[in-house]
Amino acid sequence: MAKIGDIVRFLNSVGGGVVTRIEGNIAYVDDDGFETPMLLRECVVVGQATAEEKPKAAPSFRASATAAPAAPARNPQPEPEPEPIEETPEGEKLNVVLAYEPSDIKQLSSTTFNTYLVNDSNYFLYFSYLTRADGSEGWVTRYAGVVEPNIQIWLEEFEAAQLAQMDRVAVQLFAVKQGKEFTLKCPVSVEMKLDTRKFFKLHCFNTGIYFDEPVIALDIVRDDRAVKPASVDAVAIEKGIKEKKAVDRRRPVRPLRPKKADVRRGEIIEVDLHIHELVDNTAGLSPADMLNLQIDEFRRVMDANMRNKGQKIVFIHGKGEGVLRQAILKELNHRYKGHDVQDASFREYGFGATQVTI
Repeated sequence: MAKIGDIVRFLNSVGGGVVTRIEGNIAYVDDDGFETPMLLRECVVVGQATAEEKPKAAPSFRASATAAPAAPARNPQPEPEPEPIEETPEGEKLNVVLAYEPSDIKQLSSTTFNTYLVNDSNYFLYFSYLTRADGSEGWVTRYAGVVEPNIQIWLEEFEAAQLAQMDRVAVQLFAVKQGKEFTLKCPVSVEMKLDTRKFFKLHCFNTGIYFDEPVIALDIVRDDRAVKPASVDAVAIEKGIKEKKAVDRRRPVRPLRPKKADVRRGEIIEVDLHIHELVDNTAGLSPADMLNLQIDEFRRVMDANMRNKGQKIVFIHGKGEGVLRQAILKELNHRYKGHDVQDASFREYGFGATQVTI
């Protein structure tokens, strides 16, 4: 366990320095004048600070302004060589996960939570992690930095009371490699709704490929694609419904073309079911709407001739994709059983007509 004055390196992220103070399970590490908070379990002791390296108290106002500067260390410890980045073929695609882990999963009502970012790729990620409450328009930056390839980095520890300010989370990032050529990746900006109720439900925490302990994990990037979770905005839906109703009230009802007398050729009745023969304007009609109008016309003619035994009716439906023809055959097999059905004369109608004999 690291103590004040120890030289440490961070276990899952870049950096390190001298431990200046410890508060609870958080160590504050001084690195070239910048103090970084880090979980104690994420600090690896690599040595003891020399007298010159140990943190000093701030000078009082009575200290002499002409005091001699401290002598430099005689034997400064060399910086450890950075470990080479091991790349994998799978790591050429970005996979980024944001995760929340409870400090004590058995006490979800009172425990604190730790936030992690997983970089499963061969790229360095420069990123920012932000949150905001639903009633607020402004975002709060909770962490900004860089994470090495194939590293899980700790971002922060927060209390359950802070969840009220975390209704929405956002991650912005871009990926690069250092000292080598690489495939350019698109910058990523993902915003998503965070269901804070899940933080108090044990079954919502699960282990996975990146975590041995149960966490709530949110995919940010999956195989180079930013994850855009579907969100339901009740206000926007209600507004859209009202606008649609207003448009419908203004839109004039389009009447069907007046029914013309069925064309008779000898004893055969010809009924053209092409949609342009049934309505003057198809604007605003979906394919399903058009098919319903055609089937209604088919039923109208069949019902009008049910008592005319021996009557021959040719329904001209066209070849097309055969959707209307199949719908007509379905009607004849279920609703209008017992009539003779055959393809109409190829010489007169081609493949696009069906003849029914009552």
